[in-house]
Amino acid sequence: MKGEESNGPLYKTNSTAGSELPGSSEGLSSTETTLLISDHQGFDKRQQSKDSIFFCDGVRRIDYVLSYVDDPKQDGDKKTERRKEFENNLLKSGLELETEDKKDSEDGRTYFVKIHAPWEVLTTYAEVLNIKMPIRENDIPSAMENPFECMFGPFRLPKEVMNPEPDYFTAPFSKQRQELFFIEDENTFFSPSVRNRIVYYILSRCPYGTEEGKKKFGIKRLLSNGTYTAAYPLHDGQYWKKSKDQNCGNERYTLYTQWARFLRFYKEQPLDLIRRYYGERIGIYFAWLGFYTEMLFFAAVVGLICFIYGLITMTGNMSSIEICDESIGGEIIMCPLCDKNCEYWKLNSTCESSRYSHLFDNVATLFFAIFMGIWVTLFLELWKRRQARLEYEWDLVDFEEEQQQLQLRPEYEAKCTQKKKNPVTQELELERKWTLDFYGKLFLCWMAILFWISLIIASMIAVIVYRLSVYAAFASLMEDTETLQPISSLLTPQLATSVTASCLNFVIIMILNFLYERIAIWITDMEIPRTHLEYENRLTMKMFLFQFVNYYSSCFYVAFFKGKFVGYPGAYTYMFNKWRNEECDPAGCLIELTTQLTIIMAGKQIWGNIQEAILPWVWNWWRRRRARTNSEKLYSRWEQDHALQSFGALGLFYEYLEMVIQFGFITLFVASFPLAPLLALMNNILEIRVDSWKLTTQYRRPVAAKAHSIGVWQEILNGMAVLSVVTNAFIVAFTSDMIPRLVYYYAYSTDHNSPMSGYINNSLSVFKISDFPVEPGASLGTFTTCRYRDYRYPPDHEKKYLHTMQFWHILAAKMAFIIIMEHIVFIVKFFVAWMIPDVPSEVKARIKREKFLTIQILHEYELNKLKENLCNRTDYQVEKEVIATEGKRELAQVMA
Repeated sequence: MKGEESNGPLYKTNSTAGSELPGSSEGLSSTETTLLISDHQGFDKRQQSKDSIFFCDGVRRIDYVLSYVDDPKQDGDKKTERRKEFENNLLKSGLELETEDKKDSEDGRTYFVKIHAPWEVLTTYAEVLNIKMPIRENDIPSAMENPFECMFGPFRLPKEVMNPEPDYFTAPFSKQRQELFFIEDENTFFSPSVRNRIVYYILSRCPYGTEEGKKKFGIKRLLSNGTYTAAYPLHDGQYWKKSKDQNCGNERYTLYTQWARFLRFYKEQPLDLIRRYYGERIGIYFAWLGFYTEMLFFAAVVGLICFIYGLITMTGNMSSIEICDESIGGEIIMCPLCDKNCEYWKLNSTCESSRYSHLFDNVATLFFAIFMGIWVTLFLELWKRRQARLEYEWDLVDFEEEQQQLQLRPEYEAKCTQKKKNPVTQELELERKWTLDFYGKLFLCWMAILFWISLIIASMIAVIVYRLSVYAAFASLMEDTETLQPISSLLTPQLATSVTASCLNFVIIMILNFLYERIAIWITDMEIPRTHLEYENRLTMKMFLFQFVNYYSSCFYVAFFKGKFVGYPGAYTYMFNKWRNEECDPAGCLIELTTQLTIIMAGKQIWGNIQEAILPWVWNWWRRRRARTNSEKLYSRWEQDHALQSFGALGLFYEYLEMVIQFGFITLFVASFPLAPLLALMNNILEIRVDSWKLTTQYRRPVAAKAHSIGVWQEILNGMAVLSVVTNAFIVAFTSDMIPRLVYYYAYSTDHNSPMSGYINNSLSVFKISDFPVEPGASLGTFTTCRYRDYRYPPDHEKKYLHTMQFWHILAAKMAFIIIMEHIVFIVKFFVAWMIPDVPSEVKARIKREKFLTIQILHEYELNKLKENLCNRTDYQVEKEVIATEGKRELAQVMA
């Protein structure tokens, strides 16, 4: 470290005892500041490892790091003044600072301010934040061991990894009762995640001056205006090797070797260690993702069995046999699929696609749709139980949203000048003024949202127009190109159009997603939400609504609109009076929905993993490459972390959003693609390791934050679960060919030996070619009629081209099926939800037992302290005090 620079000393320690932050009404509250006790601690600078996570004295741990570049050209004086004021106020709050000169940094430009929270600060804010700390080791016997535990041995991690610390009874920390708590070492009593959470709480509320008549405070605003370039807690060491310093926990190394490597994909996750290192908010995400992946295993197995059933029965499918038969499908001439440049075609040209359609359009489809309706209920209900167990194990039973999450956003405070008295606290609080300008901004925001949703619908219509426009081109190309003749049976014009349109749709989805993410954040900022929690909830709803429409609109089109409103030859319906509406394949539209779903789902998963794994690695590699010295030079721990990327306040938001969109694919349209859960399972096995790898190796350590649930995402999942029952019922009824086949089987079949024979001929209506206003294509030979997919009377019938009675029978059967299936699944869903309690009885009992024992421990402590304090008083007074205290304990135990 070098001598002092003009911007301030190299390292600083607080030397003002008993001081408090100025302006506590807008910075730290009076309750917090009056409890602070500052104690000057001098130290000697000495040599130490550059990978150390301690101050130069090798004793005080670095709890947080701020970095900045002193650039006089860009408001240098103003930023220097802000930093000076901010750091002085940090010192007054009791924190200790040490500044690394830019000459010692890797790039020669960056200053690093290291922050240490001494014991007095930690105990003060542990009480302010109501942090629970251990008072006694838990002596409640663990639950009965699973008799099949030996079978899960290969999937288990070592006990010291799964349970990095003993289980304790806990209580909210109190400075006046420090002897009550299990304090073996003051330096390790508060874990690093708790320490960085406390320091961030102070940083987010510390003032740095007055600008434009308003008091300014908070590290977030200093980061946004460029006063500091970064603020982050440190990792506890390198991830690829253990630290030589015995005082380092090496938890990052353990997480990397036991969790973040892909070869450990079959192992359980060390959730307690994740929670200890990253905090409960990240821990609950990985717990949910792991549980979701476990439940996907059962859905994937059932889906695979349904697919295998379709594969086995594919050769015996009567519909595809008749289509492929030269004497049946080869003799049926189909009407042209477009008005110009399209030929009459033989039904057997769709032989291969009809065979593959049976893979997904069979009796197992109905079973799997019902199964998934029950599976999603089991998943959500069992997750509630798992979440309740984690709440107990992680001391979140009495959890209330963090004060830091509920505190006002700096942006809200900057925009709101009007104050109103709080009826509860009787304190003046900022209130948003509902002006005409603000209403105008809200109107603009919602118009922007509607515009983007309209843009999605417009892009979907453009893809539909693409389908209608290029079909004739593909038909002509495949007929005229000799090199394509060998694969013409596999790659039909319909399939080629569907695949290319799906790929085009996926590209459009990705582009719109990229643009709308920025727009959604801008719109939410314009709304000026009051709290951080409100901000995240609003952004969540906007992003989910947009992505729901963006990802699922094309699937909804194929499932519920394509082929439903086409008319009939000679009286087709047209889009914009120009493009003829699309028809389904003679084997149905389900195979096309499967194609659409596969391309979008698989493409999103592949692109997501590239974006999450490869891009951060490339970015970090490039930043290291641009460093001023060669990469072989070992630079300090705070510089190593500074070179990493920031996880960001919305980091988990994007992770949840990705998984919830995937959840929609495997529930809303699963009847068309039983292999969707299998694809999701394979992706999630990779996703867990990719997320853990990037969090452990490519990102700075996030600030620890509490969370007792997955928040608003739980309600979104519940809504999608209900919607999935409806969509799958409609897919089975209107998109698959199951209901028409069943109606034919039971009501119209005439061959008792082979009930399904003749179905294809029955499902195709006859059209007289001479009835075309303008004949669309060249003929295949001498014939006067062509066939089309519908149930209409033939041209020689008195009800020419009107719907037959069979059409109405099938429609009635479809509606009846939807009503029956929905009612059955909903009844089972509600019964399952009623049967499974949200909190396991064992957890309820353990919570009550822990509360009882904790109260007992606290009152025993109070009683002992009382006896010590009253040792010099009369026996009568002591007896009265003891009786009163014991009575208070008994009453509390009764009320517990």
